[in-house]
Amino acid sequence: MSDELWELAEPLLPKFSPRTQGGGTAPIDQRSVFTAVVYVLTSGCAWRMLPPSFGVTVPTAHRRFTVWICVGVWRRLHRAVLDQLGSRGLIDWSRVVIDASSVRAKRGPLTGPSPVDRGKAGSKIHVLSDRAGVPLSVGVSAANTNDAEALKPLVQAIPAIRSRRGQRRRKPAKLHADKAYDTAEMRSWVRDRGIAVRIARKGVESSQRLGRHRWVIERTISWLTGYHRLNIRYDRKAIHFCAFLTLAAALTCFKKLMKPKPPT
Repeated sequence: MSDELWELAEPLLPKFSPRTQGGGTAPIDQRSVFTAVVYVLTSGCAWRMLPPSFGVTVPTAHRRFTVWICVGVWRRLHRAVLDQLGSRGLIDWSRVVIDASSVRAKRGPLTGPSPVDRGKAGSKIHVLSDRAGVPLSVGVSAANTNDAEALKPLVQAIPAIRSRRGQRRRKPAKLHADKAYDTAEMRSWVRDRGIAVRIARKGVESSQRLGRHRWVIERTISWLTGYHRLNIRYDRKAIHFCAFLTLAAALTCFKKLMKPKPPT
């Protein structure tokens, strides 16, 4: 894990405070635990297969991961990286794109028969990105959930992101989506928030026309599922799977932040 990422993550982690009466949990190296969590996300290995070279035990790493979920570390880290991108003008608010992808799930809530996997149990990853494919908000649902049901939560989940100049921003100029989101209610809801809407109409428009703009969200989903922990959902708790998805979104944004600028 790079020093730049740790500089963003460290202030967000809860500080250790020893008990005045003694005893309790012993202090641990926060960076080692954070690195172990990133390793589990990237490699897709089970917690029990965590290499001892990280210097933390499996119960400690898993327990700390759960505690950080409860205090919102992964969501705040995603927002912190987005703030860095926004302050540098690297978020394109002219258009956002939304889409979803199903993954096989072994167990737990927010699973259902997948219509694209012969009815086997699965979960669905929902992603909303900017025009360049930067993931702004993510979510998880059962595989048999209609894609349109995730539109409102994803739009509302866009954080107020720092801008290069002026106030924070959370409203894009336009929203693009495929036919799965084609309902009068969704169109009206988006327009009422001052966002132009471009959703392919069922039985009227070819889905290929929006492909010129929607390929970026398909690439973003490919980036996220490149983190092997998200390929198949093994987590019993949906909140754990969503936390890994949020961390993957933060890391994807961080890679764009560290990408060198082309020469002028």
